[in-house]
Amino acid sequence: MKTLKYIILGLILIVMVFPLLWMFRISLMPSAASLDFGSFLSPAFTLSIYYDIMTSGHMLKYFLNSVIVGAAVTVGNILFCFMVGYALSRYRFIGRNFWFYTVIFVLMIPVHIMIIPLYLLIYKLGLYDTYAALILPFLVNPIGIFLVKQYIDTLPSSMEEAARIDGAGEFRILFRIVMPLCKPALAVLAIQVFLTNWNSFLYPFIFTSSESVRTLPVGLALYQGHQAIDWPHLMAGSSLAVVPVLVIFLLFQRHIISGITAGAIKQ
Repeated sequence: MKTLKYIILGLILIVMVFPLLWMFRISLMPSAASLDFGSFLSPAFTLSIYYDIMTSGHMLKYFLNSVIVGAAVTVGNILFCFMVGYALSRYRFIGRNFWFYTVIFVLMIPVHIMIIPLYLLIYKLGLYDTYAALILPFLVNPIGIFLVKQYIDTLPSSMEEAARIDGAGEFRILFRIVMPLCKPALAVLAIQVFLTNWNSFLYPFIFTSSESVRTLPVGLALYQGHQAIDWPHLMAGSSLAVVPVLVIFLLFQRHIISGITAGAIKQ
């Protein structure tokens, strides 16, 4: 029975991984190679396509823009969602439940409804076609606040109280005591935010018009049109887009798994 389970899981793994391997294999094919399955097994490969996309056009600039925007938004969400989540979890103030329910209600609003009002706001503030247009509206999100707040609720407050007795200030307690305990939840938040912004196409496409601030998903979409679907070059660019996500997941996978399972068992 166990053998059958491993066979089924192995088949599922092959089905899920094969498209990724096929994408990498196409990116290593010569431009004139056919895209049939026989080419997948062919020993011929070349790295010239990666050299082409990094030296010609603006693909490297798009990649760096995505790194800048993704890193800035991720750091902002870790900081602001953590602070708001901590306040909603630990402090008792008038309207606390109201603000928490407001966060929940925001989750019910489809993101596409916000496109036109957000575009008008960015345009009137003079932020159109700037990094600020891609960063400022996304520095905090309700999912992150909810995740951090629920995680902090499971943490005992005894260490915070002991630190206050020893004379520690609120910010020192927040960043030196509570934040290290929230690493699993913050890791989950970081990978979710970075992945969402790294793959975001609609907002960067609407909020930018020049190549200087264009991100990688938009650049790949336009690159497809410029190259008349040059599959090896397009797959090489897509492969580069996958690498940062894989690296981040490998670095944070231990914290991600513990963050996902946190709270499953009551102490």
